[in-house]
Amino acid sequence: MEALKTCLLKSSGRNLLISLNRQFSVSSSNNANKVAVMGASGGIGQPLSLLLKQSPLVDHLSLYDIQHTKGVGADLSHIETKAKVQAFVGQEQLHDSLAGANVVVIPAGVPRKPGMTRDDLFNVNATIVADIATAIAKVCPEALVCIISNPVNSTVPIASEIMKKHGVFSPRRILGVTTLDIVRANTFVAELKGLDVTKTSVPVVGGHSGNTIVPLLSQVSPTVQFTQEELEALTKRIQNAGTEVVEAKAGAGSATLSMAYAGARFAFSLLEALNGKQGVVECGYVAAEGLETSYFATPLLFGRQGVEKSLGVGKITDFEQKLIQVAVKELKANIEKGVKFVNEVYNK
Repeated sequence: MEALKTCLLKSSGRNLLISLNRQFSVSSSNNANKVAVMGASGGIGQPLSLLLKQSPLVDHLSLYDIQHTKGVGADLSHIETKAKVQAFVGQEQLHDSLAGANVVVIPAGVPRKPGMTRDDLFNVNATIVADIATAIAKVCPEALVCIISNPVNSTVPIASEIMKKHGVFSPRRILGVTTLDIVRANTFVAELKGLDVTKTSVPVVGGHSGNTIVPLLSQVSPTVQFTQEELEALTKRIQNAGTEVVEAKAGAGSATLSMAYAGARFAFSLLEALNGKQGVVECGYVAAEGLETSYFATPLLFGRQGVEKSLGVGKITDFEQKLIQVAVKELKANIEKGVKFVNEVYNK
């Protein structure tokens, strides 16, 4: 478990974001990495694209959305970093935007508003993700697909089922981005315990909504102690942090800047692993084996082909075990909803 904590703490994607200003003159690899951002004009897509444009890990940045992408692309293209920018607009340019991509990040979709749950977004975002996944299956089936669009608990199974229908599914390549839960947990724990947040690491497992988010506070690095009252309050805050932002924005949207940061951290970790870096670990929501649900978020070891293996949940407390039991029940329903959508509703 100490080794797992060390890997999580040294996660390269996180270190890259912490030291963005030192990246610009650094050459990362001879490999050419093309990253496609699907939904690049949105509240998450624009700051995410900005972070990606700043990284020497990205050689080619492809931007896609249904409107305003040309303006976003022109704006980003003026930044003095090496990534070449191309912008694509509308359904007719969807396939072109994906050509040659080895990493696809999908923040596309509608944001939550006050009173909405991630599940309320399902009908709109399910179709958006399914359309993009269909295009990926046809244009760049070997790409690593990072899904941010909510509800992630359902959209990852949707993308996977689309890939299965086209005969190109690999559990190593379809990843749900739950990194924001880890980022929030790190921040909240560090604030509570007076820790250096850049050296604080909290694994978060399960899913990416409400009760399915399970922070493993017994595995915080550096080791700290919590009272039962602190455990319950922290867990609740981490699980409901998205709603905290939605309510604070008072109808103006959901978490965009923190989600862009988390999405970029996840993408950077994948890119470093693609370039051959060893020991790169991030938590993510993927197809699972030997668990009670067919999809589950755990710490993942990345490699040149995507997910090398899940590192599991490790030794957990009775409190955390109970949280996982609650999460599993909800996850099963979320997963079933996504699979049913592809099999019974989506006909493209």
